[in-house]
Amino acid sequence: MNCKQLGMKLAELGIRADAYSLGSESNESLCIVRSYDEDMWEVFYSERGNKSLLKVFSKESDACQHLLNMALACKSMRL
Repeated sequence: MNCKQLGMKLAELGIRADAYSLGSESNESLCIVRSYDEDMWEVFYSERGNKSLLKVFSKESDACQHLLNMALACKSMRL
């Protein structure tokens, strides 16, 4: 799965669009971004400019699956 497919899956599952950000950092959201060295993917929860629950992946598909799992685990992110 890539970020585009992840976005479609999250929408299909009823995850609020303001609960996540794919490709950029957004406050009070789950985020997936390509790291500065562009060889890694970061998944984290952004709050007040801080990255909490940060995990780094070498594959986009692994990062997407992790963000999906996090979103599904948090019931407050659903519509």
